[in-house]
Amino acid sequence: METAPKAIRPHLVLAGRTNVGKSTFLNWVVGQDVAITSPLPGTTTDVVEKSMELAPIGPVVFLDTGGLDDESALGAARMARTRQALDRADVCLLLTEPGVWTPVEEAVWQDARRRQVPVIVIVNKIDLRPCAETWLTELSQKTPYLFPLSSRDQSQREARRTEFRQLLAQALQASGSGHLPLIGDLVPSGGLIVLVVPIDLQAPQGRLILPQVQTIRDAIDNDAAVVIVKEREYATLLRRLREPPNLVVCDSQVVLKVVADTPTNVPCTTFSILFARWKGDLVAAAEGAAALDSLQPGDRVLIGEACSHHALADDIGRVKIPRWLRQYAGADLAVDVVAGRDYPANLASYKLVVHCGACMLTRREMLVRIAQCREAGVPITNYGLAISLVQGVLRRVLSPFPSAWEAFDRAHAEMHPAPRATYPEKTP
Repeated sequence: METAPKAIRPHLVLAGRTNVGKSTFLNWVVGQDVAITSPLPGTTTDVVEKSMELAPIGPVVFLDTGGLDDESALGAARMARTRQALDRADVCLLLTEPGVWTPVEEAVWQDARRRQVPVIVIVNKIDLRPCAETWLTELSQKTPYLFPLSSRDQSQREARRTEFRQLLAQALQASGSGHLPLIGDLVPSGGLIVLVVPIDLQAPQGRLILPQVQTIRDAIDNDAAVVIVKEREYATLLRRLREPPNLVVCDSQVVLKVVADTPTNVPCTTFSILFARWKGDLVAAAEGAAALDSLQPGDRVLIGEACSHHALADDIGRVKIPRWLRQYAGADLAVDVVAGRDYPANLASYKLVVHCGACMLTRREMLVRIAQCREAGVPITNYGLAISLVQGVLRRVLSPFPSAWEAFDRAHAEMHPAPRATYPEKTP
């Protein structure tokens, strides 16, 4: 529970009016006093993350939000943070009371529906007021997930908690938040994967970075073997293998060398491209990469980082990618960088968004970012795709994903009827 990364846990947003009992419900469902409760309104004033183990579902993250009808001086900001939490939600747990469905509940339900997030309506405090069947029937027209409850009633607590968790499992399945394959579907059972992992200044001391660890685990879970090597020893390793590997995956920063050393009959790609598929939409990212050939002097480019790390002298997102983009475009570009959960509202002012692999975001949150770019009419691509394109090996690293290359080729032809000399290679 303590070590499962938050980004791969289902995120459950608790939403509702002030003092409707969100924190009391959270304590009830997890069986612990993990949230402060009080009869005073506004006890929870901001989004509070709580990582828990919820059997039989597994590790989850609860996002306990402030009351949506908060009329204090900071009320508007708190409501904005609650709505932002819905961007991360796999399921919204909307608490209300018997017979109560105000514009506040309607707004939450509409926001969740726009995001295609299932809503479980928890009708709390049924010990204080009867819950009419006719009203529940009306609510069932909005969502099939209804749960009348007295979170203070201890008499059937275990049975009711089991009932709720079963309902939650159904909603999670409907949300499509189940684990997608990261790499296991790209190789046969018993296949061999070579991971090329550079150890440079940005590599953490004594450990591998999260995308590499998750790739290893997914390969093992899908009955594949993994060999890990640094880029300098990679060519020697290939000569020692009796048979070629089924797939090679490398860090984007060494993609040019790895592609040069990899036989043309061996598929290869990058960790960042794997994550573009696992955490987002690889086809959309491939289409967005075609916009790199449209960059002109003065164009604004946004670099999106999912984590807030300490930037080193040759940081990939803040230094290397901006430099490579300017060299490729042959022009000075205005490059902005956002980190963590910061994401600008003025996306329409950018010519292109280049996003990291989003290992620290949920898939839902990354898909929301892609949708926001689409609504703003701004192409969005990925670190691995952008780096591979400017180094002339995009088709090669998309060899495991033919639909993504076709999407890039189609988008590029639409944007650039007369391709420039630096157009990526057309043959493997």
